[in-house]
Amino acid sequence: MSLGGGGGGGQLQQLAEEIQALEEEKEALEGEIEDLQAEQTEIDEAIEAIETLDTGETVQVPLGGDAYVRAEIQDIDEIIVSLGGGYAAERDQGDAVDTLENKQDTLDDRIEDIRDEISEIESESDELEEKAQQMQQQQMQQQMAQMQQQEQGDDE
Repeated sequence: MSLGGGGGGGQLQQLAEEIQALEEEKEALEGEIEDLQAEQTEIDEAIEAIETLDTGETVQVPLGGDAYVRAEIQDIDEIIVSLGGGYAAERDQGDAVDTLENKQDTLDDRIEDIRDEISEIESESDELEEKAQQMQQQQMQQQMAQMQQQEQGDDE
C-alpha cells in the first residue's frame, strides 16, 4: 500500500481497489448472463424438438458422459418437464412448450435484472475513476506548487 503525501496516495490506492472489485463483480455478472443464455439456447432446442417430433420417431437419448442410446418416442404427449426446485411434471406437447416458454420469460427477466446491476456497477466505477483522476490532478498541482516554492526559496 502506497503512502503518498498527506495520505492522498492511500486514498488513491483504496479507490483503485474499489474499482478493481467492481470490475470483478461486473465480470461475474457477465458470466452469469452467459450461463443463462446457454440455458435459453437449450430450452429453444427442446421447444423445437417438441414441436417437430412425432410419436414413433427414433431419437438419441443422452445417458451422461457423452453416451447416448436410441429410443423410440412412445407418446409425444407424455413429456416430463422440470418445474424447478427438484420437481417435474408430465405435460402434453402444448403444455410442455408453454412451460418451457415461461422458463424463457423468467430467464429474460433475470438477464434484464443482471444487466441493470451491470449498468449500476459501471456508473459507480465511472464515478470512482473520475474521483481518482481529480485526486491525481490535485496531487500533481500540489507537487508543482511545492516545486515552485522550493525554486523560489533556492533563488533567495
